[in-house]
Amino acid sequence: MSDLVLRKLKDRFGSAVLETHSMCGDETAIVEASRWKEVALFLRDDAELAFNMPIDLCGVDYPERLPRIEVVLHLYSLARRHRVRVKTRVGDEECNGCELDSLISVWPGVDWLEREVFDMSGVRFRGHPDLRRILLYPEFEGHPLRKDYPAQKTQPLIPYRTEAEAGVPLEKLAPFGPDEGMSFGREVWTNGKARRENRGEQ
Repeated sequence: MSDLVLRKLKDRFGSAVLETHSMCGDETAIVEASRWKEVALFLRDDAELAFNMPIDLCGVDYPERLPRIEVVLHLYSLARRHRVRVKTRVGDEECNGCELDSLISVWPGVDWLEREVFDMSGVRFRGHPDLRRILLYPEFEGHPLRKDYPAQKTQPLIPYRTEAEAGVPLEKLAPFGPDEGMSFGREVWTNGKARRENRGEQ
């Protein structure tokens, strides 16, 4: 059934649908960022498609590719009982230009999802009425789901409260030592290139 969604998207938006694929019943369309909201309205309002339930929205970082950040939207139709995944891509090597139109006016339920993508991946949603961090505190610097965010970075980047200021024992833990945290190998991204780093090894 969901192959109907891809056919209708290609018929309606033509070259603005950059790519489609179906694998294991998982229909996906990649669309131009400039048509993001228009595509969403079509998926909601077309009677045969009737996508009225946003399931998830997330950001994925591909530092070796341009545009760098992929925004992924999962939709379900309660009436038609079919699904589709819609993607778009934004941002340069330094993640400048990571902006998309907000879909809150299409599906109000994406409010907190867009805030999470902003918080963790740094995508700004134009027209969002309250775009601020939702998982991290306002003073936090950076976006932890970007590949070039240092895994060993210590946060918060604001002074800890003293126990006298808090009025209770805080029992804070020191930052990870060399044999704690990510002891397995990981890739460190710099300027779109990965370097393998191991921790906990002498």
